[in-house]
Amino acid sequence: MTPPKPKHDEPTGRYAYEGLERIFHEKARLGIMTSLVTHSRGLIFSDLKELCQLTDGNLSRHLQILHEAGFVEIWKGFHKNRPQTLCRVTDGGRRRFLEYINVLETVVQDALKAAGSAAPNSNLAEGWSPV
Repeated sequence: MTPPKPKHDEPTGRYAYEGLERIFHEKARLGIMTSLVTHSRGLIFSDLKELCQLTDGNLSRHLQILHEAGFVEIWKGFHKNRPQTLCRVTDGGRRRFLEYINVLETVVQDALKAAGSAAPNSNLAEGWSPV
């Protein structure tokens, strides 16, 4: 039994999706970046925490990772004599995140195209059976 081969017209690495960034792929960071990209002036820490449904510690840790990568800016200030933390996406962070989203769209398109074009197991060579 030989395994099925990819189609000859598909280039090597067709499904490697090189533009997927591991740093954005984590669920909490995906939510944080999406929130910040959609709020260009930034978000106060407590608002971002609520939008992403994260704990203080969890949000702080993910923001630290994004900040160290240069994707997020963190500003400290005061509002009505109370300390506030403002989080904003950097220009480079916005660009890289939108590039990541474009690659994700390709992944979704590829998967939907494949799901709509063939029935499961219809293309298996003779001699293959489920385990």
